[in-house]
Amino acid sequence: MTRQILKLTAAAVLWLGSTGLVAASECPAALDFQKRLLAGEEVIHLCEFMQDKVVLVVNTASKCAYTPQYDGLEQLYEKYRERGLVVAGFPSNDFANQDPGSEKEIRDFCRLTYSVKFPLFEKVHVRGQDRDEFYQHLVAVTGDEPRWNFHKYLIDRKGRVVASFPSQVTPGDGQLIDAIEELL
Repeated sequence: MTRQILKLTAAAVLWLGSTGLVAASECPAALDFQKRLLAGEEVIHLCEFMQDKVVLVVNTASKCAYTPQYDGLEQLYEKYRERGLVVAGFPSNDFANQDPGSEKEIRDFCRLTYSVKFPLFEKVHVRGQDRDEFYQHLVAVTGDEPRWNFHKYLIDRKGRVVASFPSQVTPGDGQLIDAIEELL
């Protein structure tokens, strides 16, 4: 009976692999989170969506001096997505109430004002007691807590958090671009 269970388990793993789904044991800790798409109901396992990709995670805001970085983030996404870059935006209202709108308002603002096509996820807290579990992991690994909107974390193709960039590092900054290109 034990051999049958093992065979069944092995068959299930093979099936998961053939469907593109990832077994939990294969998922890197940095991507082992369920997140809902912004203003939607669809929940995505980040592993399934981002595994084997280079991921730039950004906490965003719609009413911030750094908000024009949406343009640069979209340009990065357009330029490098075919090579495996995913830009993942997480709106947050943690800094000076600079993203107070509903998720639908945020989504519409990003699409209409900046033509954002990169994935935007549910509005989260990126600091404090209520910090989202994904951001808890990013902060724990890097030791860098977002100090403002548009803080960036870079995750390599193996799901390792490899860099953190403060808000002042724009999407067009050579330091960020070099780090992305090295990982691609």
